[in-house]
Amino acid sequence: MDRRTLLTAGAGGLLTAALPADGVLAAPAWRPAGRPALTHGVQSGDVSAHSAVVWARADRPGRLRVEVSRRPDFRRARVVTGPVVTPASDLTGKLRLRDLPPGEDLYYRVRVESLDRHGLLSEPVVGRLRTAPVRRADVRFVWTGDVAGQGWGIDPAFGGMSIFAAMRARRPDFLLHSGDTVYADGPLPETVTLPDGRVWRNLVTPEKAKVAETLTEYRGQYAYNLLDPAYRDFAAHVPQVNQWDDHEVTNNWYPGEILTDDRYTEKRVDVLAARARQAFHEWLPTGRAPLYRRLSYGPRLDVFVLDMRTYKDVNDGNVYADPGRGLLGRQQREWLIRGLRDSRATWKVIAADLPLGIVVPDGPAAQEGVANGDPGAPKGRELEFATVLRAAHRAGVTGIVFLTADVHYTAAHHYDPARAAVQDFTPFWEFVSGPAHAGAFGPNAMDATFGPRVEFVNAPPAANTSPAAGFQHFGEVNVDGASGALTVDLRDRAGRALWSTTLAAPGR
Repeated sequence: MDRRTLLTAGAGGLLTAALPADGVLAAPAWRPAGRPALTHGVQSGDVSAHSAVVWARADRPGRLRVEVSRRPDFRRARVVTGPVVTPASDLTGKLRLRDLPPGEDLYYRVRVESLDRHGLLSEPVVGRLRTAPVRRADVRFVWTGDVAGQGWGIDPAFGGMSIFAAMRARRPDFLLHSGDTVYADGPLPETVTLPDGRVWRNLVTPEKAKVAETLTEYRGQYAYNLLDPAYRDFAAHVPQVNQWDDHEVTNNWYPGEILTDDRYTEKRVDVLAARARQAFHEWLPTGRAPLYRRLSYGPRLDVFVLDMRTYKDVNDGNVYADPGRGLLGRQQREWLIRGLRDSRATWKVIAADLPLGIVVPDGPAAQEGVANGDPGAPKGRELEFATVLRAAHRAGVTGIVFLTADVHYTAAHHYDPARAAVQDFTPFWEFVSGPAHAGAFGPNAMDATFGPRVEFVNAPPAANTSPAAGFQHFGEVNVDGASGALTVDLRDRAGRALWSTTLAAPGR
């Protein structure tokens, strides 16, 4: 299939025609007449000790059926009947498997059954997941963000999204995707000439040829990523914990914004965000809980997944004095404080889709993130996080670690009140990773309000450096079940460790 055929086929039609159920791009395109098929592989997500969400998409309306087993041969498998998928959800569907054994590797197999002929099933697609432990046990996970951004899509000649193969090789229990799961505002050109004269040739679908505005176009952003074999294989074998940030909708958006970008015919961001949110939930293995949620991985680890976009205030100079404004909103802020106080886990990982101490400008006079560039006492959105950190400190909470992406380089920051303009918090670490497959940037300036010290940074020599140059990153966290020690490795596109540190288990 040439690129022109790909462009005119559309993401859903292409995968139905070109990809078999096992997801191998080069396989034959035929299937038995009248037999349904799964078009985009399988995914799992938001795994707990006893449950997991499983996702699939069909080529026509049908009922999902899932088998789950401890064994890869599916002997003595349990069969779970799932929902009927229809065009209303773009033929995607998901179900929550329940009553699973904790801390175990499980295999699941998905089929879709014809609505016209009972018992006529698609070829199966197999996935794997690991449930969370309930006792002290080792936990390994990876995190990154930023996929198919800045005009860098899938070019098989440059390895496609090979970072997902490197992450799978680490055998993580789950992926924490720290936002920008897609770039709905980043159309892909057919070719980009690299500084050394080589030509990057993007696979392009109609939905990736312009900024996304319609529901169909937002859905196509997620379908596009699943064109990549490494991405699709990773999704079938590693459960996901997905956050959203700005590029799932449009760059640096906030509720109530009216766009001035001439590329958009729909200028109301709230309308775009509603469509984008629907596509996000349809095409990713998310649960029904709010986008902010707490996931427990036994007595050693709790993950607090933030939503720093849905309740975000306007991007201005970010130096206001109102502590009620911010990125989280009152309800989420109180939920986070309460959760940190109540958690008895050794480590409380705060998954933030925006960094804490990195200055992220939005034009010459506005700020996109928490920091405002003023090294003095907290102002603007810093007030919100000063409140959270102060409440945790006064409650004796230890073991807080922030993980984030967003800025398209990797770094390690240590925060200490001895270096800060505010002293009422307990020292903590922030680790930054990404991009997974996008233009590389940075490093950005740091804001001294919370006393950060940059321990490590790896960033490209020029803005929007292509994935071909190698400045793509993911982070890996290993929590030792016996000792409680937490080890962080910041890794490159091939999985090589660039920097590492081990944090001893704190006392509460």
